[in-house]
Amino acid sequence: MNDLFKTTLRINRATPDGLRAWTYLKNRDRSRYRSYSEAIIAAVNGFFDREQRLSNDPYLETREKEDAFLQRVLETMERGMQAASISGLAVLLQNASSDVPKTAEQDTSAVDEDLETALDFVNSL
Repeated sequence: MNDLFKTTLRINRATPDGLRAWTYLKNRDRSRYRSYSEAIIAAVNGFFDREQRLSNDPYLETREKEDAFLQRVLETMERGMQAASISGLAVLLQNASSDVPKTAEQDTSAVDEDLETALDFVNSL
């Protein structure tokens, strides 16, 4: 019994989709997909598995997009909080280690740094 199936794959590189498919195959990760066949098998299985999941759960794609968006928001907030806590900690350490009162210029620069950190956080959203 022969379990090998052979077919011919034709890719028209003159069309945008064909060229994109050819580029993916040509530039595949050879440590993961040693041959065109392995890459094509993974792509076909992934495509039809997803089609089946979507037919069983029509809201799957929307939830995946929402989950990905929320994950990005959380990561951005975490980075912003880390940056804010680091700058806040630096200000606290600066205040604790300094016996000399700050000048108005030093207070303004600390506020400017905090404002810049906050704006960077907001812009990253």
